[in-house]
Amino acid sequence: MKTRTIAAEFLGTLLLVFFAVGSVVLAADYIGVLGIALAFGFTLLALAYAVGPVSGCHVNPAVTLGMLLERRISLHTAIEYWIAQLLGGIVGAAILFLLAKQVPGLKTDGTFGSNGFADRSAVHLNTGGAFLAEVVLTFLLVFVVLAVTHRIAMVGFDGLAAGLALAVVHLVGVPLTGTSVNPARSLGPALFAGGAALSQLWLFIVAPLIGGALAAYAHRVTHPYHGEANVADERALPEPLAGPGEGRPDRPHFGGRA
Repeated sequence: MKTRTIAAEFLGTLLLVFFAVGSVVLAADYIGVLGIALAFGFTLLALAYAVGPVSGCHVNPAVTLGMLLERRISLHTAIEYWIAQLLGGIVGAAILFLLAKQVPGLKTDGTFGSNGFADRSAVHLNTGGAFLAEVVLTFLLVFVVLAVTHRIAMVGFDGLAAGLALAVVHLVGVPLTGTSVNPARSLGPALFAGGAALSQLWLFIVAPLIGGALAAYAHRVTHPYHGEANVADERALPEPLAGPGEGRPDRPHFGGRA
């Protein structure tokens, strides 16, 4: 079982980097920001159905951190996931790099789908702005994943919500930083881009992890461990007519979180 989950996280992150970052490296001039956002969202959606039942389809250290802080996985499992994700991101970037080198005239030095700020940002976003953007964008992604998943597995329509969230954060974030929200996604391309991509890599590791941690704590407030599953439905029911001490038998129970 352990081998299956680790392999799923490794392969999932590899494929996310190869195909989604590949849309930036190989096709950005043809598909634009919208196409890039859809590439990331659709790739995560497909992976959610492919490996979600096996590992939960975290494919992102920030998501795994959120799951750890929400006590859905152990620290030992989180460390295994982080190692698998980082290695998957590096291998995915390596395969993409080999493919990119076969395209005549395609530049990889200093860019290669890596994230950046200041003069490496399309809008020249400064360091503080880039840090804030990555925290907020990651917050949305991790909060949505935590809210829609049952324990750790993505089942049913869970993957659709996660994929849409990833597409949205890319629509906003691509002009700002290239959108990381995922340290493993940032690490692999930066290693092959070199130069400023490596010197700025710290931000795209630290900020997403902070965003993931904040999302976990916010989720704990809005979705407490033993709270009602459908609070809005519960509050919408009429007040019972029973007198004092007679209980509330007319109010159905919607069940707490697993």
